[in-house]
Parts: sequence; structure tokens; C-alpha cells
Amino acid sequence: MTTATPKPRLNSVFKQLMSVHWWMAMFYAILFVSGKIMGELQGEVSFRELLYDAHKSFGVLVLLLLSWRGYLLVRVWGRKYSKHLPKLTQSWYFTTALHTVLYLMMLAVPLSGYWLSNAYHAHNISLFGLPMPDIFPVDREGVSSASAAHSSTSKVFAILIVIHFIVQHKVVKANWRRFSGWATKFGGKS
Repeated sequence: MTTATPKPRLNSVFKQLMSVHWWMAMFYAILFVSGKIMGELQGEVSFRELLYDAHKSFGVLVLLLLSWRGYLLVRVWGRKYSKHLPKLTQSWYFTTALHTVLYLMMLAVPLSGYWLSNAYHAHNISLFGLPMPDIFPVDREGVSSASAAHSSTSKVFAILIVIHFIVQHKVVKANWRRFSGWATKFGGKS
């Protein structure tokens, strides 16, 4: 009698976690690009308000996705480490520290942006038109501090993402090959 190896479940928690990872990566790319554009806008620009509103909406969206991602991460850890504890190697400590700081930045960047928007005036944030509650008080004197916090956490986060790419170079290459194959298949090239 032969035993068939079980097929991986399509709804595995790890696959859900990776899906949220890539959606958040895409949204953070949008946030970095729009933030850079917002920082360089001069004078009156017709799309300024639309750009700022979209940037704030994506900021709220990544906060919501981060909550979901945290839930999935706890489930993955529960399944993984309930069976056996990790090998506490230097590599494990480095990877864990890097991911911990990345998660802190995933929280700090949008929260500092929320602080910045709330510091300007109340009811200044929405999720694609749905009003969000204020979580910080209006504080005109604190705008410069909030702006500095948002700018510096964004820069630190960008540097950490580059480090993450370097550390995960094998995964990045594999995903690039997978995406290139998909793009070729559906892009019309033979």
C-alpha cells in the first residue's frame, strides 16, 4: 500500500501571511512614492488634495492590514513553535531582530503620519472617503515634531526594507523569476 503525500492546503495560514506581506509591500511602495511626490510639490497643484487623501487612505489601509498580519503571524508562530522551539543561532537572532524592527516601523510610519494629519486639524483622515476617528489632538505647535517623526521613521523604514531585500535575496530572485514568467505568459510575448 502506498501513501500519497498530502497536498498543501490552499488556505494555509502561511500562504495568507505571505499574501498580506505582498499586498502591504505594494501599498508601502505607493506610500513611499506618493510621499516623495508630496514632499516635492511646490505652489498650487490641482491634484494636491487628491494625492494627500490617497496617501492617508493607504496609510490607514496598511495599519488595518498590519493588524490582520499580526493575527496571522501569531497563528503561524503558534503552529511552528508549538511543535519545536527554534534553534537559537546568530542567524535566527538577526532575522528575528530585523523583522521585529520592520514590524515596529510598519506601525510607527503610518501612526506618525496619522499624528501629523491630526496635528493640523481634526477629522483630517479618511479611508477612501470613509471618515476615520481622530486618535491625536489638534496641536499646531506639534506639527513640526510630527512631521520630523514621520519623515525620519519613513527613512529608517526604507533603509530597513533595503536590508530586508539583501538578506532575503534568494526569495527576491525566486519571486522575480516567478513574476517574470507570469508577465511573459500573460504579457503576450512568446
